[in-house]
Amino acid sequence: MPLDPATKGLLDFIAGSGYPPMHEGTPESARKALRAMSVDLVRPEDVVPVGAVEATTVAGMDARVYRPDGDVPWPTMLYLHGGGFVIGDLDTHDQICRRICAGASCVVVSVAYRLAPEAPFPAAVEDASAALVWVAERLADLGGNDLLAVGGDSAGGNLAAVVAQQHRDLVGAQVLIYPATHPLGDYVSRADNAEGYLLEAATMDWFFTHYGPTDPDDPRVAPLLGDLTGLAPAVVVTAEFDPLRDEGEAYADALAAAGVPVDQTRYDGLIHGFIDMAAMSPAAAAALDDLVRRIGALVHP
Repeated sequence: MPLDPATKGLLDFIAGSGYPPMHEGTPESARKALRAMSVDLVRPEDVVPVGAVEATTVAGMDARVYRPDGDVPWPTMLYLHGGGFVIGDLDTHDQICRRICAGASCVVVSVAYRLAPEAPFPAAVEDASAALVWVAERLADLGGNDLLAVGGDSAGGNLAAVVAQQHRDLVGAQVLIYPATHPLGDYVSRADNAEGYLLEAATMDWFFTHYGPTDPDDPRVAPLLGDLTGLAPAVVVTAEFDPLRDEGEAYADALAAAGVPVDQTRYDGLIHGFIDMAAMSPAAAAALDDLVRRIGALVHP
């Protein structure tokens, strides 16, 4: 399928802006760039309404708890933001957490785990694990029912997959949005989509260098190489023009081969990061609506 025209317009605008690629800058400049493309473009009328948002602390990390309207028992999701383990924060992923909360009728707990290079691997994994245990111990206070889901996008999808393996006794559902599952794997999508689609091969190398794992085959780095038996049911979504497409789909296939129920979807015409593009692309908005519907079906079996 051709690239979504609205997404192409965005990519053309970025290419013509004159700003250097992310991988040619510093982590600080990259963090500012992501906020400019996400937080700064959200108008007050675009903010997705939810029942309540509470700033709190989870296992020593800054966090937010999003609650739907009403007081019936809800499932609870720990959400781990994307950003290559280097960028991203509570604000950049505020809208996706709101969408999941409101559209999937789910309490969402978003945490600000430590970022590289200030805190390289395995700091993010340790924080994600600690946050999951913290949430699991407080389900009655947070959501009311006993279903704990973990979700994330990109690097956050990697962390979600990792902690779903580490704590398979606690996790009842997992949501993996264009996840990084095999960072040094050889995949066609990494070559076909290496340049020109926002997330580029050089940027992924830049992220991975800052993240700094010494063993790329460690399942805490490459969850595709971990033990997938007995894991929680999953929603796994990918985008057609995403370098991470094939490894995300390989993970979904491996989950299914291990006997894990999987709802796998590829959104054609879209790119990595489409969850932040609803205001600019009707196709991205439709994909987000479909994704949230799938999450709702997963957490309300």
